[in-house]
Amino acid sequence: MLTNISNVLKTCAQRNGGAVVMSARTYADFTTQATFEIKKCDIHKLDEAPATQVVLTRDEGLQYYRTMQTMRRMELKADQLYKQKIIRGFCHLYDGQEACAVGIEAGINLTDHLITAYRAHGYTYTRGGTVKEIMAELTGRRGGIAKGKGGSMHMYCKNFYGGNGIVGAQVPLGAGVALACKYKDNNQLCVCLYGDGAANQGQIFETYNMAALWKLPLIFICENNRYGMGTSVERAAASTDYYKRGEFIPGLRVDGMDVLCVREATRVAADLCRSGKGPVLMELQTYRYHGHSMSDPGVSYRTREEIQEVRSKSDPISLLKDRMLSNNMASVEELKEIDIEVRKEIEDAAQFATTDPEPPLEELCNHIFSNNPPVEVRGTSPWSKLKSVS
Repeated sequence: MLTNISNVLKTCAQRNGGAVVMSARTYADFTTQATFEIKKCDIHKLDEAPATQVVLTRDEGLQYYRTMQTMRRMELKADQLYKQKIIRGFCHLYDGQEACAVGIEAGINLTDHLITAYRAHGYTYTRGGTVKEIMAELTGRRGGIAKGKGGSMHMYCKNFYGGNGIVGAQVPLGAGVALACKYKDNNQLCVCLYGDGAANQGQIFETYNMAALWKLPLIFICENNRYGMGTSVERAAASTDYYKRGEFIPGLRVDGMDVLCVREATRVAADLCRSGKGPVLMELQTYRYHGHSMSDPGVSYRTREEIQEVRSKSDPISLLKDRMLSNNMASVEELKEIDIEVRKEIEDAAQFATTDPEPPLEELCNHIFSNNPPVEVRGTSPWSKLKSVS
């Protein structure tokens, strides 16, 4: 068998001539890993901050780059389809905040659990959803990740609980998931995300208290993108130190535009939770390029110059790209090839999302219950009956 494999490789090398040698030499010339200095986290009730010297491998860097580019291009395509009136209803885009999702996922396991608010497209992707399923859900098609019945704000997949439309309501639910992890003693945790706009909700403080009393394996994460809808954090909160809001809960304030900062802080928080020292509260300082939703142009309460300055100085994709290029961890051509592949994936998904059929009316009430025999559901009038299948 080994002889056969060797002969095949020799034949391929002869056919392709110098191309094989050049490819191997080019790959060998890349730096396989490098150490980077990252911004120090602010901490609350912790003995020490996460490390500021971190290691990134070439494979990790390429994976993070591809994932963030896919999220960015997916959101830009959603913007386009919304303006064409192919996507309707509420639609909250995540471009600019990609380092948060990718960094968090790099710091936990796929067997861990995650719940977020309605800016959920990116997390649906990092949790295992496909671009095709997400785009089809946005257009309300049968092939969508929620079978076309959830839309932008209500996407789900394994160990991902949405996509929640009520501001702050996902936080107590996340505590419930964390309680289940503790009850089952499975060494898993729950990441519960909310925005600065939700941070003043009473139910969040109630959940802090319960989670601390029960020592739940729960990472509260406030994605502070500086504006709750159209209101700046300075106008909405008497204290903008969101990482200290837990008071009796350990906290970290992190540069949410740097995927490595987010990754390292998440690892520290996850280790604390797994060792029985949870919960932990993280504040990710980030920025959204679009408005709050597609109905918000995003420039009535902030200037175009402010947005451009963040793009030019703090863009998470550009930051990672510059690090990799300046440390010989990738070539410009290699990253361009990834960009081309990502664009094609997005275009193919958009084509599917605009041609896939809408779910039929008879599926309207399906999946209300789990593992139940079919039941009748009353429609808009007593004599209107619909069937629900689990």
